[in-house]
Amino acid sequence: MSLKVAVQMDPIEGINIEGDTTFLMMETAQARGHSLFVYLTESLAMEDGRVFARGRDVTVKRVKGDHVKAGPVRQVELAGFDVVLMRQDPPFDMRYIDATFFLEAIHPATLVVNNPSEVRSAPEKLFVTKFPDLQPPTLITWDREAIRDFRARHGDVVLKPLNGRGGSGVTRHLVDDPNMSALLEIHAELGPEPVIVQKFLPSVTKGDKRILLIDGEPVGAINRVPEKGQIRSNMAVGGTPEPIELSARDREICARIGPELKARGLIFVGIDVIGDHLTEINVTSPTGAVALKRFTGIDASEVMWQRIEALRAGA
Repeated sequence: MSLKVAVQMDPIEGINIEGDTTFLMMETAQARGHSLFVYLTESLAMEDGRVFARGRDVTVKRVKGDHVKAGPVRQVELAGFDVVLMRQDPPFDMRYIDATFFLEAIHPATLVVNNPSEVRSAPEKLFVTKFPDLQPPTLITWDREAIRDFRARHGDVVLKPLNGRGGSGVTRHLVDDPNMSALLEIHAELGPEPVIVQKFLPSVTKGDKRILLIDGEPVGAINRVPEKGQIRSNMAVGGTPEPIELSARDREICARIGPELKARGLIFVGIDVIGDHLTEINVTSPTGAVALKRFTGIDASEVMWQRIEALRAGA
């Protein structure tokens, strides 16, 4: 089966092919006989209910600095494609949200991965709150008095921006840390979003697992270990990936959330697990597939395309 695939992504010329999950997805699709078209979010247009994008047909190859060959720019109607991969990086802002409304107009006749309406209703750090017994103690709020009360009950805490990504803006605060108020003021100045306050998990020093799930089923994991003296393990901020097996607790977590992911049409998902706790469910543009393949030989992109092909065959 040959599929026509459109990829909504950041500029393909600037990606790092050595670690980019979207590039691996495209490389795998091409190897399986599928055609590729790329476009930027800002090129989306809706006219009389029909959704268009301006972009280019591409072929890819794993050669650094010469990884893409692109045809001339052309406008296409996205309903003419079999699959659209929604893979632009966050921030999960109004432009991101508006793009989900555009893509919702063509889904599921054109399969959008992930389901755009569910991406919109499942922001990573809020969706996880559907499973409070799997999380560490967590507060999401604008209210500083509520934050003070939470710290009094839980001691050391971690502060995160609600819509941050890649570990940006994550800070740890000891029970007697006097800097919390100042940081909350900085967050307020940066934007009107609430913050997340979470009980600090000492096990983060041993790593933060990224587990990839395809259509609700776990396919493998990597462990991201923070630099010495740090708490952020994201590879974007210096975390070191290493291979790791799924534990019994990891499988228990996946079994709990997997049916919900499948029911929502969230086909490619990356969850974060610290110790025995689920901390995030990443549905916008999850990463980690390249490191997983490098360390374990497990190719999550191959599993994803097999599942997409099966879904399209049954459409």
